[in-house]
Amino acid sequence: MFKALLVFCCLISGLVLAQETPLPSDEAQSAPPQPAAPPAPALDNVVIHTAMGDIAVALEKDRAPITVKNFLHYVDTKRFDGCNFYRAVAIGDEGKYGMLQGGPRADPKKVFAPIAHESPLATGLSHVDGAISMARLAPGTAKAEFFIVMGNLTALDGKPDGTDPGYAVFGHVTSGMDVVHKIMGLPRDPVAGKESGMVGQMLAQPVKILTVRREAK
Repeated sequence: MFKALLVFCCLISGLVLAQETPLPSDEAQSAPPQPAAPPAPALDNVVIHTAMGDIAVALEKDRAPITVKNFLHYVDTKRFDGCNFYRAVAIGDEGKYGMLQGGPRADPKKVFAPIAHESPLATGLSHVDGAISMARLAPGTAKAEFFIVMGNLTALDGKPDGTDPGYAVFGHVTSGMDVVHKIMGLPRDPVAGKESGMVGQMLAQPVKILTVRREAK
C-alpha cells in the first residue's frame, strides 16, 4: 500500500512540473539566432575653444584613421592654438547651408606634410549637418585646413563612379553648432579673397581659435 501511494505521489508531482514548465513553441524552436550588434565605432573627442564659444567634436578614428591621426597631431602639438576661423561660405539665401573653414592658413611654421585622401566613398562618412572635413586642392594635398558643414551638403561626398572622390569627412560636431551658426552670421569682407576667387567668403573679423584640446575622458 505504501509503495503504491509513493508511485501515485511521484506521478502527481511529475504532472504538476509538466504543467508549470511549458514546452517551447514551434516558433521559438525555429527562430534563427539574432546576430550580435556590430561594435560602435571608436571616437576621439576634442573641444575647439573659440573667442565666441566652444565647439565639441567627435573624431571617427576607426573609419578615417589617417585624417584623424593627422588632426590630432596638430592638436597635440598645439599648432591650432591662435589660428582662426576665417572663411564662411553661405550656400543659398535661406541661411540653412554653408561651410565654416579654419586653420593655420598654410603657415610654414605650423603645417606638416600633406596626407593621403580618405574619400567618403571608402569611409562611409558623409557631409551632413555638423560634419567636420578637410579642405584641400587636389586629393592628397590636405594638411591642416578644415571646415564644418552647416546643413546637409552630401554633394561633397563625391560621385560613386569615382570621378570625384569628395572631401575627407573625419568627424562630427556633438555640441556647439550654435557657435558655428553665430560665426557664419558675421559680416564678410567685401574685398578679401579676390585673388583666389573667394570674394564675399572671408570674414571681416576672423574668429580666434584659442585652443584645441582632447576632451578629458
